[in-house]
Amino acid sequence: VQLQASGGGLVKAGGSLRLSCAASGGTFRNYHMGWFRQAPGKERDFVAAIKRSSGSTLYEDSVKGRFTVSRDNAKNTVYLQMNSLKPEDAAVYYCAASRVVSGADFSKLYNYNFWGQGTLVTVSS
Repeated sequence: VQLQASGGGLVKAGGSLRLSCAASGGTFRNYHMGWFRQAPGKERDFVAAIKRSSGSTLYEDSVKGRFTVSRDNAKNTVYLQMNSLKPEDAAVYYCAASRVVSGADFSKLYNYNFWGQGTLVTVSS
């Protein structure tokens, strides 16, 4: 499956952005979907995930209550709504698709099979 992330940009602290990730070339509803981010000089870190069947979600602690992950299987798209953005949220955000069993740890990079190209989020203070 191919993934195309979009929606990044420059926003002031406290502002909002919605990232989108459009999938093609596969059966989108069969994939668990995740969002990761990578700041300059740092490792790629987990942000949020949404399971394929139940739609249950998982969040990294620092984004709980501010970010919301959702999916629209009819549009083959996963979203990340980011509110109350902070300078430390600035990073390149990547979407990823996973085919592993539902009991896997979706916060781990190695459980994802396909990756998008990333979209840059810049947060000014």
